Amino acid sequence: METKRRKFQGVLNILSFNRHFYIIGIGILALITASHQIFEWSDLLYWIIIAAFLYGLIIPLIVSAYVYDFSGYYDFQWLKNCSVDDSKVEQILNINAGFDETSYIIKDHFPQADLKVFDFYDAKRHTEPAIVRARKVSIVYPDTQQMQSNSIHLADQSIDVIFLLSAVHEIRSHEEKILFLKECHRLCKTGGKIIMVEHLRDFPNFLAFSVGFTHFFSKAVWKNAFSNAGFASFKEVKFTPFMSIFICTP
Repeated sequence: METKRRKFQGVLNILSFNRHFYIIGIGILALITASHQIFEWSDLLYWIIIAAFLYGLIIPLIVSAYVYDFSGYYDFQWLKNCSVDDSKVEQILNINAGFDETSYIIKDHFPQADLKVFDFYDAKRHTEPAIVRARKVSIVYPDTQQMQSNSIHLADQSIDVIFLLSAVHEIRSHEEKILFLKECHRLCKTGGKIIMVEHLRDFPNFLAFSVGFTHFFSKAVWKNAFSNAGFASFKEVKFTPFMSIFICTP
């Protein structure tokens, strides 16, 4: 299947999936502007508030365009930094949270490998509008299987590489994250590895997404989760100032 992405597909996805946020933001801007016309209050304060709102609406789109449309994220060139020997990879698992943009690309990079795709989306628990909208337009890879976050129906030590690409932050409970990663640990072959890509709850992402950065988790949280799940190593490689690649081995 064709995996070429349209221009600005990443930022358009962000805008589409989070349109409720932008509709509310524009509505509030309109109310602020109207109140400034009706009531007498400081021009300086007015422009500070307008600038803050515009920053919160526009900067996330600029950063998203940079990360998802111009950084080469979907070219998978960053995979060269993950020490993956393509010739030895036979079994791959790609796990998503109901929105899959990567499985066909992974298959193109590892044509000789058997790729399995699992989706831990739970309609009862994952109720954020962005997730619901993303799922409606997601391309479903053939034979994608539904799963619970604490149970992956595959044999022990059967997988060479597990990809977790911008998905696992949707598991909000720390205890649930550990249970999920324990399942991933169980599946990894002795020489296997997990490759996880995530935004972090850090200063660059605060500048990019303001309070929205709280949707992500810190490096310390992820390190604790992987350690408690039994992983022996936890390595971070930065991919842009806003994304981190974590390479973990059992």
